Parts: sequence; C-alpha cells; structure tokens
Amino acid sequence: NRSRADDALGPLCVEQLHSAMPGCDDIEFLDDYQLMVEHVLDLQGRSRVLFVDASLDCAPPFETCCLRPAADGSVSSHALSPQALLQVYRDVHGGEPPPCMLLAIRGARFELGDPPSAAGLAHLDAALQWARSWLSMPLPLPLSHRG
Repeated sequence: NRSRADDALGPLCVEQLHSAMPGCDDIEFLDDYQLMVEHVLDLQGRSRVLFVDASLDCAPPFETCCLRPAADGSVSSHALSPQALLQVYRDVHGGEPPPCMLLAIRGARFELGDPPSAAGLAHLDAALQWARSWLSMPLPLPLSHRG
C-alpha cells in the first residue's frame, strides 16, 4: 500500500526492477494492492515467480524463502496469502504451480500518509540487488537467503 510508509516497499521494488531491466521481454512485472483468487491465472505459463512485500517480521534488510502451496485459511473474496494462492493453483489446475519465492523487505513504519522511512529505503536497496541477481539466475533456484 503506497499510502502507508514502508508498506510501499513492495510496489517500489517492482517499479525499480522494471526500470532497471529494460528490454527484458521474458520478465513481466505485476503490481497489485493485494493478492486475490483471480491472480491464479497470472501464474500460468511462468517458469518462476517472485512475490515482493514489506514486513515487520523479517530480519533486516530482507529475507527470502521458497513458497509452497498451503491452505492457510486466508482465502476470501478480498485477499489471500501467496501460499494460499499457490494452493488455489494446485486445486484449480490439478498440478504444481511454478517455483515461487517471497522477498520480504524489512519495514520500520507503516503509518497512513507517511513516506517510506530511510531505513526502509536502505533495506529496499539491498533487496533490489538480490532481486536483480535472482531474476538472472537459471533454474533451479536457491531455497532461501537472508540479506
């Protein structure tokens, strides 16, 4: 959510990755306010997917982890977790989703109307370096990383 200080780190990461990688026709950059059931269609035909979000729970500057399908109770008509989205993919398509990673960027402040914090932006810079490297890696991908 760009209007809540460091909650903007996810969309900013996607925006900056897109700007830093012009001419990468095999990479699609999607930015949305929250995951919804219909995003299962965006997973079709992908070789890998990187979910990016701000977090108060991860270690600074960022953490990554491999995502697995899980029925975690977050499925609703308004939002769901990346793991629940992968479970919906499995349920709808009867097969495994593409390899998916979560990039959690440590945020410090999430107040409505505030700009991203200096600490959050520094964490974003570190996460961007990792994400650019990850996007250029051949499959299979590493399982996790702590920035």
